[in-house]
Amino acid sequence: MENLNVVMSHVEMNCKAHGARLTRKRKVMLKGLIKSGKALSAYELIDFCQGEFGSIIHPMTAYRILAFLQSEQLVRKLDSTNKFIACSHVICDDVQYVLQFLICPKCDKVEEISVKKSTLDELQNNVEHAGFHLVAPYMEMKCVCKACHNKI
Repeated sequence: MENLNVVMSHVEMNCKAHGARLTRKRKVMLKGLIKSGKALSAYELIDFCQGEFGSIIHPMTAYRILAFLQSEQLVRKLDSTNKFIACSHVICDDVQYVLQFLICPKCDKVEEISVKKSTLDELQNNVEHAGFHLVAPYMEMKCVCKACHNKI
């Protein structure tokens, strides 16, 4: 998969530029999330990487790697499903500043879309007016994808 190699080279250069090290196992896990094309739990990702790349990654190592990938903003953890997904700006060069995840609970499909900054600003004002502080500027919405909706 030539496109995946180009993406990984780009990611590796970005990590090196600010002193982060993209080890072999970190690359394998990121490749696994990109190649799977969907959100995976840590254990699903471990299984996928073993089946796809023949790489054995122990659970504690996987969680440390996922924490690293999150800190580098290469991966997001979807709190509502406890699964991980590669950030869209890793797969394409479209950096999105305000994220919204549409999650289909029937098939686990996740779509990342951008939201207008003005929408987030209005939400932030409402949150602060209610006496809270916005911690994560992205949203997760439970939806039904078109394919699953057509099966109903």
